[in-house]
Amino acid sequence: MNLFIDDQIMWLTVISIHDLVNLLQFPFMQRAITGSVLMGILGGLLGSFVTLRQLSFFSHAVGHAALVGVVLGVLLNTNPTWMLLPFTLIFGVIVLYFVDKTDLASDSVLSIVLSGALALGVILTSLIKGYRGNLMAVLFGDILAIDTTDLILTMVVLLGSSVFLLSTLREQILLTLNPDVAQVQGIPIQLYRYGFVVLLSLAVAVAIKAVGVLLVNAFLVIPASTAKLISHHFNRFMIISVILGATSSIAGILVSGLFNLASGPSIVLVQFLVFVAVLAGVKLKITGA
Repeated sequence: MNLFIDDQIMWLTVISIHDLVNLLQFPFMQRAITGSVLMGILGGLLGSFVTLRQLSFFSHAVGHAALVGVVLGVLLNTNPTWMLLPFTLIFGVIVLYFVDKTDLASDSVLSIVLSGALALGVILTSLIKGYRGNLMAVLFGDILAIDTTDLILTMVVLLGSSVFLLSTLREQILLTLNPDVAQVQGIPIQLYRYGFVVLLSLAVAVAIKAVGVLLVNAFLVIPASTAKLISHHFNRFMIISVILGATSSIAGILVSGLFNLASGPSIVLVQFLVFVAVLAGVKLKITGA
């Protein structure tokens, strides 16, 4: 069973702005633009907390381990997306439980679990008979292949994340900046931690089809890290992160169309270049001062 919808996917060479405008009239391109905006907002929102809570390696581990869920979906002849969602959710919660219940450093636990999951994914991949080229799309993603179901899932995760984080923003900020004070004030730290991990795991799952296993972590980390260079005020930092996530996603889609490049890597490359530009600007400003 193919992972993505092949009949709507083709590499299009756009040689002028006029052709790009025509390309934007295709339904699959409109879905890609919509999906990129939703995922950019989702990545910017969750990424704000991921970077400050130093969970970037956690999301990296969940993203790479998701390969197991995809392969299981292929082996069981089911839609891999429906295997990704429960697998990443369960994996994320189990990893956080291991981190809490062992005396090992969190990065050690994550490295161990990530290595085991990748090994299992590679072994399961060898069991797939016949054509395996669709797994390459899992590694690098193709946002042009997302369908209406993917958009709905992304919207649901985005709405859930927004309600959970924004309705408890004061508690989330305190938990992020000073967990000890949050615990003294009676904030249910474990409930919020596991709730955030659930949302983070689901966000990784819905973003994999767009940017792939290898690049999904960048979707969460780069816009937020760039925003952190611009502002240290939390609310402003979070808003900038969301804006950067959405705009860089749209820019990446347009770049991929203009230059006939892979969509997922194009988005991440745009995010990286924006980060470098902002970092250079900040350094020049400091030097000039």
